[in-house]
Amino acid sequence: MTEPNSLKSVLEQLAEAEKSRAEPALTSRQRRARTVARLAAVQALYQMELAGEGVDTVITEFSNHRFDADIEGEPLAEADEAYFADIVRGVVGQQRSIDEAVKARLASNWRMERLDSTLRALLRAGVWELTASRDVPKEIIIDEYVELAKAFFDESEAKFVNAALDGVARDVRG
Repeated sequence: MTEPNSLKSVLEQLAEAEKSRAEPALTSRQRRARTVARLAAVQALYQMELAGEGVDTVITEFSNHRFDADIEGEPLAEADEAYFADIVRGVVGQQRSIDEAVKARLASNWRMERLDSTLRALLRAGVWELTASRDVPKEIIIDEYVELAKAFFDESEAKFVNAALDGVARDVRG
């Protein structure tokens, strides 16, 4: 894992990547809010795993204290809070099947527990979206999570996220 980027640089990187794709039927503001929701969902899932906090506690914390707040002196872009909550609740509710989908994409000698916590959160959120958000094109979901991976990791992990989510997409969407 590389040195974590600042939240501002992560959001700038995601905004730049967003210019090359567009989620159908959403305005640029709505697409940006979904991107922020995805980033926050990964952070929430990571926090839940490390701190052992419950889903409702984390969703409430993000809604009350993180969204619409300044982070590192910069205002956080507006988030699609409902989409954020859907991702977090969906991952928690379907974690067993999500983890099975991810495990199917790991090398035979790898276990989920060997993956970095942030990487697990990225993959879980991406797999949930691929299975539950059929209205969002798989390419957009995969691109978003690959860009998130690039913000936190080296290129090799981003390629792994791309390959794993692409494989899951083939499994669940044909």
